[in-house]
Amino acid sequence: MKKRQEKKVVEKPATLGDLLNSDLVNELKQKKKELENQEEQKRKVQEEKKREERRLKEKNKSFEELLNESEFNWKDFK
Repeated sequence: MKKRQEKKVVEKPATLGDLLNSDLVNELKQKKKELENQEEQKRKVQEEKKREERRLKEKNKSFEELLNESEFNWKDFK
């Protein structure tokens, strides 16, 4: 009978959360959120920079470049 009871008791493997202090776990989670927010901000800044570069490049194009990039067949309008 004792052997049956011993088999039922299965030890769960200790997780990192179990081994660490709950304050430390909360602190690490907060730091993770801060780092994710920083990465998001960096990504937004990079996207804005790319948009601005594209805008300036488009602004400085010559008439010939704009005409060549146009989808219209301008020979039809002559």
